[in-house]
Amino acid sequence: MRSLLMAVGLFVLAFAVPVAAQIPGMGGGGSEAKQAALPENPTPEQTREMVSRLSDEQVRALLLQRLDAVAQAEGTTAERGSIIDFIGRAASDIACSVTEAVVRLPTLGRSQAEAFGRFAEERGAGGLSSFFALLAVGVALGFLASWAATRAAGSWRARIAKAKGTEGLGETVRILGQRLLLDLVGVLVFALVTRTVLGLIMDEADREIARIFVISLVVAPMTMAAVISFLLAPKRPELRLVHTDNDTAVYLYRRQIIFAIICGFQFAILDFNARHGVPIGETRIGFWLNVLILSYVAWVSWQARDGLRMMMRGGDVELGPIERRIFDWFPLIVIALCFLTWLLVEILAGQGMFHLLANGQAYWTLFILITCPTFDTILRGLVRHLAPPMKGEGVVAMEAHVATHRSYLRIGRAITFAIIILIIARIWNIDFHNLASAGFGARAAASLISVFVILGIGFVVFEAMTLWINRKLANEQTALGIDLNSEDVGSEGGGAGGSRLSTVLPLLRWTSQAAIVTITGLLALGNLGLDITPLLAGAGIVGLAIGFGAQKLVADIVSGIFFLIDDAFRTGEYVEIESTVGTVERISIRSLQLRHHRGSIHTIPFGAVPKITNYSRDWVIMKLKFTVPFDTDLKKVKNIFKQIGKEILQIPEFEGDVIQTFKSQGVLEVDDVGIVVRGKFMAKPGTQFTIRKFIYDRVQKLFDENGIQFARREVRVRLNEGEEGAVPQLTEDQKRQIAAAASDQPVGEKPAEN
Repeated sequence: MRSLLMAVGLFVLAFAVPVAAQIPGMGGGGSEAKQAALPENPTPEQTREMVSRLSDEQVRALLLQRLDAVAQAEGTTAERGSIIDFIGRAASDIACSVTEAVVRLPTLGRSQAEAFGRFAEERGAGGLSSFFALLAVGVALGFLASWAATRAAGSWRARIAKAKGTEGLGETVRILGQRLLLDLVGVLVFALVTRTVLGLIMDEADREIARIFVISLVVAPMTMAAVISFLLAPKRPELRLVHTDNDTAVYLYRRQIIFAIICGFQFAILDFNARHGVPIGETRIGFWLNVLILSYVAWVSWQARDGLRMMMRGGDVELGPIERRIFDWFPLIVIALCFLTWLLVEILAGQGMFHLLANGQAYWTLFILITCPTFDTILRGLVRHLAPPMKGEGVVAMEAHVATHRSYLRIGRAITFAIIILIIARIWNIDFHNLASAGFGARAAASLISVFVILGIGFVVFEAMTLWINRKLANEQTALGIDLNSEDVGSEGGGAGGSRLSTVLPLLRWTSQAAIVTITGLLALGNLGLDITPLLAGAGIVGLAIGFGAQKLVADIVSGIFFLIDDAFRTGEYVEIESTVGTVERISIRSLQLRHHRGSIHTIPFGAVPKITNYSRDWVIMKLKFTVPFDTDLKKVKNIFKQIGKEILQIPEFEGDVIQTFKSQGVLEVDDVGIVVRGKFMAKPGTQFTIRKFIYDRVQKLFDENGIQFARREVRVRLNEGEEGAVPQLTEDQKRQIAAAASDQPVGEKPAEN
């Protein structure tokens, strides 16, 4: 037991942080123990000697004291991991950083002068002049080589200068891409030649310093100019990818180059100071340059706010209210991003994480976030050019076309967002598979990544499925030129309906969307480590409960499935269910809605449908009756009907709508008014009413031209014998009989009031 305790004590004393403790001496009693002190940073020999003089109780007490200290330290670490504590420490770091920068401002000039002095002292007067001369030679030769490379591609540059980009977006992107490639080749040639020349004429120390300044102050601005020229095309407005005016394009182009130069100067001067005895945090020159850069970006954004808003809108009139608000606030969003970037830089500097700022990660991230709306503008332009054109005509086709554009845009934005996240992660050297080093744990990090991947794939599949169904639905609804919102189609009932596929597709869209959301959610929860088995079991229990407790609902759903399988009705068809008539307007999983031609809507569960009478399937026959006087020449009437039938076939408006033209069916009946003749025609559902109007109009005109009158109800009165022209005296009873006969009312009843 004694040996075990001594071994533990040796381990604790050898690796513990020295603590001020009184250790009792050997044979000295308690007072002497309190006066003995543990020396700082004891050697292993001293540790063995002190432990050898301790008793078992003393080793046990020291071990318990150390364990309590470790537990207290772990509690403090747990408290530091809270969000509130992190915010407090971040605020404290920012305050300390600002205070330190202000306090050290008077020493900035002196320290910077010392750095330049050391640089000059190391080389002497002749060496300093030689350094700048050799640097100028290397840069001049680099520019000369770049100019020669671009001159060698003179014919290529001439074709680019003459191209107008009037053949569409593809031609514009090709021209701008060729110019960007040519500019980047020039930058690459400059960098290679300058690096080679400086490597030959400079020693290693001077070459490293020259390389930093050349890359930061020349290569980076040249690259920025090439990229911004591709996006804004300041000198070629006809090739501009973004929607903005010339003044804004030129202004932003120049300011972006200045931004690159200032950022490059910051990196170069910080590296120069570190090489010459001025650490990165001593003068805090980086703080003031950071403030200058971010203030410059915020100022440029505010100065060009109108052009930026125009650029963000992109000339798109189909923007939603949220998009319009974001684009209108974009200059303020840029200013807010600048402020957040400043906070991030100061927090990292306060934590001493200068390695995360050495390569300009914060500025690259800010640049990407600022240009995100520009990418969105380009994406909207690509969608307008690459999305398929509208098929069909009418409101349905237009709505489907707009929905297609929105789906393409959402899919493109999801992909763009994923690419931006990966680029930013690459900039900050974040390896998603090594997040365990940041405290997440390998399993938690892998699960988090899997969840994001699943959600992203689910979103893309959801949008792709919706896009395909919407386009297919629009094609089906407009294939026959049917517009359900037209005033003529189905205005009196019996209009043509959609296809069988157009009836099933809305249900398929709803069920597929629900299935994708459910499966994606369950997979995401499962990858988060949650056990989804109880959820599946609960869903099964709920399904059984619904099956037993809602038998009527199940009957409605099953009946609807079989009605759809039997193709009993389709959306837009005019049907009759018992005494209810109307156009099928909407079909859900358990019911259908009928819209009466007078406006009322009826919702009928499928289980309550005994039978369906469909008036809009394939073709419709309409029979028209006309009453003519008894002495009418029926042969002439037949010839008139035949003439109208020929005229219908010659009207372009009715081309393809008439299956059998209008013709006479002879005498239907003879009543007390006249002879009832009938004609009929067969047409496609929904077109019969327009054809009927035309027939009524032509019958009336041709009857008038041929002296044929429509029979009217008449009352004939036989006068008593007497003098010619004498008006007989009628009794009140006779007058009532005559009035009743004229109004077709039974004798003795009063006419009905309107």
